[in-house]
Amino acid sequence: MPGMLLGDVFPNFEANSTFGRMKLHDFLGDCWGVLFSHPRDFTPVCTTELGRAAQLSPEFSKRNVKLMALSVDSLEEHQRWSKDIMAYNNAEPGSQFPFPIIADDRRELVERLGMLDPEEKDCSGMPLSARCVFVIGPDKKLKLSILYPATTGRNFDEILRVIDSLQLTAHNRVATPVDWRLGNSVMVPPSIPETEAAALFPAGVFTKDLPSGKKYLRYTPQPNTQQQ
Repeated sequence: MPGMLLGDVFPNFEANSTFGRMKLHDFLGDCWGVLFSHPRDFTPVCTTELGRAAQLSPEFSKRNVKLMALSVDSLEEHQRWSKDIMAYNNAEPGSQFPFPIIADDRRELVERLGMLDPEEKDCSGMPLSARCVFVIGPDKKLKLSILYPATTGRNFDEILRVIDSLQLTAHNRVATPVDWRLGNSVMVPPSIPETEAAALFPAGVFTKDLPSGKKYLRYTPQPNTQQQ
């Protein structure tokens, strides 16, 4: 959806998928969701992306996250292509692809959600879907969006890292610094006064001394993670 902002309720669309007819909010239930689009089935970069997402599917499930892929291809093409993806992963013959791929051959969803890439077109000159990533919270609100060009494959380990941060900060008044990973120290936001920070973080708050004398780089051990 062009102009969609973080915190907006994500559209409760209905669509056909390799898992059957689905309505987004019902499909998600109380889970987090990652909806990501790709330009086309039976293409090299997209195959590696969905292959990696399939490999990491258990890690997403551990975090109470449901994956969904989408492109402007038909349901039949998705079903045939998913077998290629599993073969790329060297999966056992007949293995089930672990998450739904949404069919949007009429381009209704990609237009509604602002997923089209005007630079990438099919043989008939129609624009293809870009490499979008939307992270949706259990409250059905948009928590994160990332847009990649067709020529750049995504890093799904980074998407997992971002979800760890989103889930941690949803329940704790902390922020995560650059390259943060689960178990690393987190940062105390400047909006929390020192006296309140001492009470909030009994494990201690550690301040980095800086030439400016300002005490804004404050760290504390990561609180226990909670998932919703």
